[in-house]
Amino acid sequence: MASIYCLATLLLFCFIHLSSSELVQEQPLVLKYHNGPLLKGKITVNFIWYGKFTPIQRSIIVDFVNSLSTDKTTLPSSSSWWKTTEKYKGGASNLGVGKQILLENYPLGKILKNPHLPALASKFNGVNTINIILTAKDVSVEGFCMRCGTHGSTRVGRGPIRGTYIWVGNSETQCPGQCAWPFHQPIYGPQTPPLVAPNGDVGVDGMVINLATLLANTVTNPFNNGYFQGPANAPLEAVSACTGIFGSGSYPGYPGNLLVEKSTGASYNANGINGRKYLLPAMWDPQTSTCKTIV
Repeated sequence: MASIYCLATLLLFCFIHLSSSELVQEQPLVLKYHNGPLLKGKITVNFIWYGKFTPIQRSIIVDFVNSLSTDKTTLPSSSSWWKTTEKYKGGASNLGVGKQILLENYPLGKILKNPHLPALASKFNGVNTINIILTAKDVSVEGFCMRCGTHGSTRVGRGPIRGTYIWVGNSETQCPGQCAWPFHQPIYGPQTPPLVAPNGDVGVDGMVINLATLLANTVTNPFNNGYFQGPANAPLEAVSACTGIFGSGSYPGYPGNLLVEKSTGASYNANGINGRKYLLPAMWDPQTSTCKTIV
């Protein structure tokens, strides 16, 4: 909320501060480690598609997850972005796509409450898993637009072991100004022209940004006792601590210097498998205590 408040009401101050930033020594950003377990090693990612997604939309997102743990893509790559997670305690987090389920008939209706999310996530159980719930553009989720997604954990069976889940919604028709920026004009701040989405789908390309954010947050803070700053119930995490930063030279309302695909004019900063291109947010680097971008 602080960053939105800054953009909405203190815009002039923000730009004055930025223009004289050489006079102000930037304080390092520190995410404290709270001694809890992280998700490391081989991690299975399962998908629960809630509502109607086209095969192309599904492939954009599945390709993104598969791009995170391969070295077979051109730099700058999605996998080079993901490698920053290796700098957190415990080594690499290697993601592999597991099972998928399509719930195109809206079994819980088109208005979901918070308790529905762990219930949907429990369709798959397992240790070292992330169950990703993706809701279609015509599905309303409690708190959507105030947040673009969330992550949490559920108990596996009756024991103490917990599995993790992520929810991300397609904001195309509900709130693209909040959840699909910079591919849509922001609801607050400078009204700069939106960027062209690299996969030609504002809603799904926005989902990739939010899914990338939540995947990094999940593996580095899966059970609210990993890496974060602030209160455990509203933490700044690996990527949410770096909101709005996509390339070097970014400032409020400007995502930074990015790569541009000549044939389409689309902006991106990471290559993926199958010729995909993605725009991925900055991630906190624990070695430098800074928000790291790949371009």
